[in-house]
Amino acid sequence: MKTHVKVIVLAAVTVALLGCSLTNLGLPAPQSIPPSPVVIVATPTPLPAGVVTNADAEELLLINVYKRVSPSVVNISVIAQDPLNSSLASGFVYDTEGHIVTNHHVVQDARRIWVTFFDRIQLEAQVVGSDQDSDLAVVKVDRPPDLLNPVDLGDSATIEVGQRAIAIGNPFGQEWTMTTGIVSAMGRVFPQQSGFSIAEIIQTDAAVNPGNSGGPLLDSYGRVIGVTTFINSPVPGSVGVGFAVPINLVKQVVPQLIATGHYAHPWLGITGRTIGQELVDALHLPVTQGVLVEFVDPEGPSIEAGLRGGTREVEIENFPEPVKTGGDIITAIDGVPARSMDDIITYLQHTVVGQTVDLTILRDGKEMHVSVILDERPGR
Repeated sequence: MKTHVKVIVLAAVTVALLGCSLTNLGLPAPQSIPPSPVVIVATPTPLPAGVVTNADAEELLLINVYKRVSPSVVNISVIAQDPLNSSLASGFVYDTEGHIVTNHHVVQDARRIWVTFFDRIQLEAQVVGSDQDSDLAVVKVDRPPDLLNPVDLGDSATIEVGQRAIAIGNPFGQEWTMTTGIVSAMGRVFPQQSGFSIAEIIQTDAAVNPGNSGGPLLDSYGRVIGVTTFINSPVPGSVGVGFAVPINLVKQVVPQLIATGHYAHPWLGITGRTIGQELVDALHLPVTQGVLVEFVDPEGPSIEAGLRGGTREVEIENFPEPVKTGGDIITAIDGVPARSMDDIITYLQHTVVGQTVDLTILRDGKEMHVSVILDERPGR
């Protein structure tokens, strides 16, 4: 290459000395020779050893959780009374007696239930108990104890927003799928078809899809912190807003479902409305927070305790229905501030039927206390 370049240079000099150009000689002008392409050898950016170590640790943690917990997760196939409602879902082994936890909505219309284990053994299951208000159910299979791998239960009271959340289940029939994310929020309260609500629901952005229902939501140690239940999505798939029943509610409900087939939820027997600024301004209320009692069930325990509901209806702008006013205002339950109806629902979730609770109320501007012996919710 060097030799070729030199020849071209000498020829050009000779032509110049003769006082003419290559063009004048009728020859084409020399084309410029492009420079040789420069080959750049990419050097990978070195990762600091600490970063690599952390990445490896993260992967190993998830791999370990999956290997330990997957044998405890089951796929549930439900043949419904209406074949069009047959479905696939998830569950997890609760004990060595063959009890498996899943959702109420998974088994509520079941004609036959089949449970498939991680070793691909499939067994028919029977419903032991089911509770609509907590959306929890227990089914049972006949399998030797040494072939059952119960999960390790965590403590949903210690969960914090931002911690890791891991789901294992059967989304869209894709068996033993793991998805990961974080705990996005705590303390959600959601109404059920029965009209009652579940409190302390866990929200997560770990992908939860149809088929995950009834499966476990886990922490980094592989402990169950919730039972994946439903998603909030405009389409039939995950958009990162999934919800799980807290494991501490499972600890309350499941033993009773196993023992008696149902769970007795405590009941105040009232309908209340959270007091906000609009309500304060419209009704000239003496407090800025609390629960306005609109209705007291004539068959409930609060009527016996003397709690008063609303006596007249008032139309308020931007409210979809009239507000019943004139009733008591609850400001605390057992001394715990009741800033909203959700606060009362959440508190009651930790009580039992027959327990006495003390309501701090305002009546005609005066503070009073009313003791209510909690009854069991109707319809049981």
